[in-house]
Amino acid sequence: MNSARRSFAGALAAMDVVIEVMDARLPGASCNPMIEELRRFRNRSCLKLLNKADLADPDATREWIAHYNTQPGVLAVAISAKHPADVGRIPALARQLAPHRSGAEKPLRMILAGIPNVGKSTLMNALLKRRVAKVGDEPAVTKGQQTLDLGPGMTLTDTPGLMWPKIEHDADGFMLAASHAIGRNAVIDEEVAVNLGTILLARYPAFIKTRYRIDTIGLDGEGLLEHIAHLRGCVRKGGGFDLEKAANVFLTDYRAGTLGRISLETPESRQRMLAAVAKEDGATA
Repeated sequence: MNSARRSFAGALAAMDVVIEVMDARLPGASCNPMIEELRRFRNRSCLKLLNKADLADPDATREWIAHYNTQPGVLAVAISAKHPADVGRIPALARQLAPHRSGAEKPLRMILAGIPNVGKSTLMNALLKRRVAKVGDEPAVTKGQQTLDLGPGMTLTDTPGLMWPKIEHDADGFMLAASHAIGRNAVIDEEVAVNLGTILLARYPAFIKTRYRIDTIGLDGEGLLEHIAHLRGCVRKGGGFDLEKAANVFLTDYRAGTLGRISLETPESRQRMLAAVAKEDGATA
């Protein structure tokens, strides 16, 4: 990741606009603070793309768009990289952020950035209308930078998924793992699923009730996982629930959008989380 950071920082010096791809279901957690730090240091404008918006709660997404659009030098929009109409808007949106760059002599130079598995490669392929980047439902698919012509007077540099050295908040780590931005070898699926269940029981109990045919009153994340194990026949040889298998069932349902359009955080909930962390840190200082 240190190498990826240096590579991104070096490329950024020659760019006009940063296109940052985030997961619309968790924009705060999937916004890389290193990208923000580096682009502000270089005084570069940023087009924030809340990708996978078709999987996210539209009300929460509208709140996030309004939140980011109050920030200087930022334009935020919701997209699905799988929808050509959404992708087709991106070049014109980027031009709004650097109107002084146009034509062959002063091409608009854009750099595509974001954490792993937020859909950058899918977006890159859609923008170029051909397969130029490997796509997969695993983090760290893109391995190196490549710069391509996006059209007359426009270039786009793709970069590998960039994570910061330490995820500061446990809540962010769980959300990122649930959304597959962190590889399975770095997390315990059962813990991730229990945390996800706790969030969804609080925010979207009707989705849980409908999908898994269970009364959610008084239910917690662990109880939900046990119910899924029972419902889906996730049992170990010799008896007992296979909670790891049940966790994979639950996480797959969330990631695929089978449960419904879900957002794991809103600007308000993120502010509450950060305030609670600050209060706890102050109490232990």
